[in-house]
Amino acid sequence: MVVCSVFRVTSRLARSSLATQCCGRALYSTEQKGRFYTKKHEWVSVKDNVGTVGISSYAQDALGEVVYVQLPDVGKEIAAGDECGALESVKAASEVYSPVSGTVTETNKAAEAKPALINKSCYEEGWLFRVRLAKPEELQQLMDQAAYDKFLQDH
Repeated sequence: MVVCSVFRVTSRLARSSLATQCCGRALYSTEQKGRFYTKKHEWVSVKDNVGTVGISSYAQDALGEVVYVQLPDVGKEIAAGDECGALESVKAASEVYSPVSGTVTETNKAAEAKPALINKSCYEEGWLFRVRLAKPEELQQLMDQAAYDKFLQDH
């Protein structure tokens, strides 16, 4: 199995002409407001200073069928950009990076038990973990939906 980040897998996909034709706004749109994205295709949505973290539709599609999920331990302190988990699919393995700093408060046991939830519903049932934000201002460094949609179109 090839080990690489979601970013590397998706970058290759994005550079292909077929991906450029099929990966437009309609297919990978991030229409829900309140979600922020990294260039490595993780997302975070925040409610009451707790961020819910997952991977984008674009990333799960690039990975293919997810078959294994490794998530950070509850109580673990993580910094924005830290590797804090891994996903394995039938095509590749990928590290998961935290989009924000804080303390892990919960992991998605359902996604650990049934990794296919990430492919089925990456924004709802397939979220990965929750983190109490230590530095809410870090959200300003992430892309909102419009910026992420443009990022996908440009890459």
